[in-house]
Amino acid sequence: MKKIAYFTNYYPKVSHSFIRREILALEKLGYDIKRCAIQCDREQVVDEADIRECEKTNYILNDSILKILFTALKVWSGAPFRNTKVFFYALKLGSKSDRGILRHIIYFVEALILLNWQKSESIEHIHCHFGTNPTMVVMLARLMGGVDYSFTVHGPEEFDKPGFIHLGEKIKNSKFVVAISSYCKSQLFRQADYEQWNKVKIVRCGLDELYINNEVYENSEVKDQLVCIGRLCEQKGQLLLLDAFKIAHDKGLKSKLILAGDGEMRAEIEKRIDNLNLRNVVEVTGWLDSMQVKHVIEESKFMVLPSFAEGLPVVIMESMALGKPVISTYIAGIPELVTSHENGWLVPAGDVDTLSAVLLSTASVGEEEIKAMGIKAVEKVRQMHDVNIEAEKLSNWFERSSSI
Repeated sequence: MKKIAYFTNYYPKVSHSFIRREILALEKLGYDIKRCAIQCDREQVVDEADIRECEKTNYILNDSILKILFTALKVWSGAPFRNTKVFFYALKLGSKSDRGILRHIIYFVEALILLNWQKSESIEHIHCHFGTNPTMVVMLARLMGGVDYSFTVHGPEEFDKPGFIHLGEKIKNSKFVVAISSYCKSQLFRQADYEQWNKVKIVRCGLDELYINNEVYENSEVKDQLVCIGRLCEQKGQLLLLDAFKIAHDKGLKSKLILAGDGEMRAEIEKRIDNLNLRNVVEVTGWLDSMQVKHVIEESKFMVLPSFAEGLPVVIMESMALGKPVISTYIAGIPELVTSHENGWLVPAGDVDTLSAVLLSTASVGEEEIKAMGIKAVEKVRQMHDVNIEAEKLSNWFERSSSI
């Protein structure tokens, strides 16, 4: 199997560089990867590599509504009995979903467009990222005569309402399912029948040579600052981080805090910074491209991400690959990578007092200890998150699934 399509909701996207890395690693292995997505928010595409990916990607909703409906009708008429049966199946799923019947009618139309595209491109297999609506579209296309599919589950969204997104149905109709961590695999086991467990494979998100082969050296540009990288949203815990940072700052912490990212909670976070009188020591950067992210990690002493819900954040891998100890929480797949007091610190999610104590303790960590922890962080990431090694694993499952 060599001609594979990658499909997701938005592509490319600022926070989804791991998909691009995976695609490029598979292309190095000889695969012809066709990119397809439902849509793209081009205003948020700032990375040069992502801009290039935009030009390579087919978008389901790029045409006018009339053309989309005309194409969908044409595809449906090619096998009306089977496709009508799938339409009623989509309605049934929609009636049991929080997204509703109308949204599943849209998924059905998108599936018809995807089916038309995959046939025109002679696609042999589709791999989907995220077990939410993109996999629903791919599954409906498969049931209407499309090619086999697999999909990668990240969390936490897929595990918030697994019944509503019919995760078990998606697993049952797939060739195989990728989990990005052991924790993720265990959650998929909860949603799949025991007979389906053998479909679940672990392939971790990977880093490319920008990080994985990077020589860790003493950087004279390192500043007395902590950096938190991520979308400004509820699940990343930035509001709690500000409260903890305020406590530590009032007790003598001199470090600066950088919040690198943007998102729906930016206004609320900016207001909280002002209310806590932290404007002189906290900076919000807005969206950064991949090189800017790398630079802000390199010039920081530690990376902190006090998330409430996660899969396994790529930014933790990136920070550790650059020799930076990480402060994060005991949730999801994070403890599989971060070991407390070895390559970082883990705190209970939502515990502002423990987090503030750890932030304050960073002031007393000497350079030699930081370096030793950083070396262990690098070793762990290289062992677990080399994109070329992980792409080989995924390739193996593609080839095995095509022979079944």
